[in-house]
Amino acid sequence: MPEASAKRIKGIEVSTPAAFTFDGVPVSGFVGESLAAALLRAGYAATRLTQKRREQRGYYCGMGVCWECVVLVAGVGQVRACLCPVRNNMIVQRAPLADE
Repeated sequence: MPEASAKRIKGIEVSTPAAFTFDGVPVSGFVGESLAAALLRAGYAATRLTQKRREQRGYYCGMGVCWECVVLVAGVGQVRACLCPVRNNMIVQRAPLADE
């Protein structure tokens, strides 16, 4: 069996480091991991507010069905953070409310 050379962080293989911002705050992640994973590791559980009650929402289903983790990525638009891979120098913001 070949020797494993890649480092692992709690079951995630570490790849190339990447830096991006979330609401203007620098966040680090790894190229190819989901935005949701990088944001959760950085302490951001909420990525948006609900329209009516302004309640916090974030990562929930992990497979892109619920849209609870939606964020706004500059140059791309609204994406599901659980499906969007991290790239270096991304500008990510909380998803805006419809009245903003």
